Amino acid sequence: MQKRPFGKNKTMVSEVGLGTWQIGGSWGTIDDKTAMEILHTASEAGITFFDTADVYGDGKSEKYIGKFLKQHPGKIYVATKLGRNSDPGWPENFTPEVMIRHTENSLSRLGVERLDLIQLHCIPQEILEDGAVFDVLRDLKKQGKIADFGASVESVEEGLICLKEEGIASLQVIFNIYRQKLITDLFDKAQQKGVSIIARVPLASGLLSGKMTKSTKFDETDHRNFNRDGEAFNVGETFAGLPFEKGVELTEELAAFKPEGMTLAQMALRWILDYDAVSVVIPGASRPAQVRDNAAISALPPLSSELHKKLETFYKEKVAQHIRGPY
Repeated sequence: MQKRPFGKNKTMVSEVGLGTWQIGGSWGTIDDKTAMEILHTASEAGITFFDTADVYGDGKSEKYIGKFLKQHPGKIYVATKLGRNSDPGWPENFTPEVMIRHTENSLSRLGVERLDLIQLHCIPQEILEDGAVFDVLRDLKKQGKIADFGASVESVEEGLICLKEEGIASLQVIFNIYRQKLITDLFDKAQQKGVSIIARVPLASGLLSGKMTKSTKFDETDHRNFNRDGEAFNVGETFAGLPFEKGVELTEELAAFKPEGMTLAQMALRWILDYDAVSVVIPGASRPAQVRDNAAISALPPLSSELHKKLETFYKEKVAQHIRGPY
């Protein structure tokens, strides 16, 4: 597993991390045993970066990680998030008192004295522009409750707003073959500021696995069922903002580009790691085998410049026009 520097302290973390939304919920049901197996498999595969949030399963994901950390102290860099909790909800979530309470709750569930990274969790743009939430985060860092802070954002515009804030360590963004605008509009500016990039939704909610058809069905509790058109939250978090049927069609075309001996998912993840602005990519997993497959991407060689050009053209000509939601 290759490592890359992350955050203000340039902590070396695995370039392939683990997103833990799945083990918290909204991707169907994963039992306790499987959730812990996923975490242990990730660590065994060399993954040292776990991304979570206080709302993943109403704290369930953080509790799983906390249990893991008790057994393996000091091995994992944990990035969590705050801002979307239903208790008390918006706009009260953005007051200093509530932000502090939510931070302390995450500390308790994770069983640590200081959070490695806490991120604003896709909060309203007007709150980012106001900037008061960043003052709270800077205070939490001074108090020693967090080591670093960042923001998970939905659009380039939100990312650029965050880059103006002193002390911000990272931006978490939706980045995959179907969401390429960030390459030209955000990455250079983030690198100039020394801000790390966390790439989420790397396989477009599984579309880029190449295993879905238009008849694929999802569990009632899976966001790919209840949010496919943005009914519950930003549509960009589900299938990267593509209409499902169109996404399946595009993926069938895209399969023709994959190099010999490489799966479509491997090509998609390797494509992300070929951008040095990216510090870590965080595919999720609902089975331990998926974790091992994702971790193996780190050992693959970069894609050719010719293939990168073809994928850029494919995005511009076939994909960009169908993207929905903030971007």
